[in-house]
Amino acid sequence: MRTELASEPGDPARPNEDFASVGLPASGQGGTLVILDGVTPPRGGTGCLHSVPWFTARLGGALTELTVSLPDVPLSKALARAIARTAEAHSQTCDLSHPRTPQATVVMARWSSESFEYLVLSDSALLVESPDGTITPYLDDRLSRLPRAALATDALIDANLRNKEGGFFTAAADPSVAGRAVTGVLPRGEIRAVAALTDGVTRWVEKFREGDWGDCFTFVRKEGAQALVNRVRALELADTERVFLGRSKTHDDATVVYAEL
Repeated sequence: MRTELASEPGDPARPNEDFASVGLPASGQGGTLVILDGVTPPRGGTGCLHSVPWFTARLGGALTELTVSLPDVPLSKALARAIARTAEAHSQTCDLSHPRTPQATVVMARWSSESFEYLVLSDSALLVESPDGTITPYLDDRLSRLPRAALATDALIDANLRNKEGGFFTAAADPSVAGRAVTGVLPRGEIRAVAALTDGVTRWVEKFREGDWGDCFTFVRKEGAQALVNRVRALELADTERVFLGRSKTHDDATVVYAEL
C-alpha cells in the first residue's frame, strides 16, 4: 500500500489547525485514515481555555486509536466515542456549551480485505477511485447549500446554523452529532485508491474551478499531495482581484491524504 500526506498552515506564523493520520493495524490487514479541519474561531472567544490545535490533536488522536483498535465499531460510533473522550478532557475547565467551543470537520475511512467504510462531516471531502478509474466524491454539502445571506455574519451562523437542524454540523462537544455524518460501506473490491482533502485544498475545485473532482484526484495521483497544495497556494496568490476568493481568507490550512489500497 502506498500512502502520501501533505499539510501546510495557512499562515506560517500560526499553528496548523488541521490534523491527519494514516493507521496500519499490526495485523497487516487493512488500514484507516483520519483528517480533521479545525474551525478557526472569530474574535470574541470560545469559552475554552484550549486552542483549536489542542482540540484537533486530541480528537484526531482518539479517532486514530479507536478506528484501529476497534475494527468492529462503526465509524459513526467511533466518532461519538472520540468526541465524548475529548469533551471529558476539558469539561471541568471549559464552557463546552459555547457555540464556538473548539470544533472540526471530519473525514474518516477504514478498509479491510472485505469492506471499505467512510464518514464525512461538514465541508472536507473524500474522493474514491474505483478499479475502472471512476472517481466518486463523498461530501457533506449542507454548508454549501445554505443561502449566502444566512452566512453573512458569525453571529447569524452561531445563532441559527451551527450544529442546528436546518444548518450544518461539526464535531465539537456533543457526541450525538456523529449521527449526522454522511456514512457508508462499500465492497473492498470496488476501491483502488482514496484521497481526503480539507477545504483549504478543495478550493482547487470549488473556488478556482481548475477541474472537477476526477481531475483533482488525477492531479494528486500523478503530481503528489504536496504539488496540489502548492498549486492551490499559487492560485491564491494570483487572485489579487479576489475574483475567486471573494470574502474568503487568502490562505487556509491545507491538508491532503492519499492512499493506494
